Amino acid sequence: MTSAAATDQRLRDLARLRRVRDRIDREYAQPLDVEGLARGAHMSAGHLSREFRAAFGESPYAYLMTRRIERAMALLRRGDLTVTEVCFAVGCSSLGTFSTRFTELVGMPPSVYRRQEGQATAGMPACVAKQVTRPVRLRHRSGIEKHLPGRRP
Repeated sequence: MTSAAATDQRLRDLARLRRVRDRIDREYAQPLDVEGLARGAHMSAGHLSREFRAAFGESPYAYLMTRRIERAMALLRRGDLTVTEVCFAVGCSSLGTFSTRFTELVGMPPSVYRRQEGQATAGMPACVAKQVTRPVRLRHRSGIEKHLPGRRP
């Protein structure tokens, strides 16, 4: 494959990956799985996962869960829904998995977040509140240490 052809193919692949990411952003509350996302992008699930991670730094599933948790944080701050209602509203089908992922991303269980953060963004413009409260996937310390220069695994 020539350099120009390889570049064209890479651009087409990136466009497909952006469409997958956009679909996750739009349909996060729907039942989505990697196999279905891959079918929609005309890729295998493994290939989609590898390419998505290379392009965006996390797997399609991790990206989906981050979007769901981000939306859950906003709903919990509103305070008018229970944790269970929020769990199902953002597309999670298991309260246990939702609570575990929420705690991993946010650093506290959803019930604690709802109590503590309910008024944290009061009076703040929505665009600022979204940026300030955006969940950040934390890397496990042991995983980071393995890749530091000068450190032996």
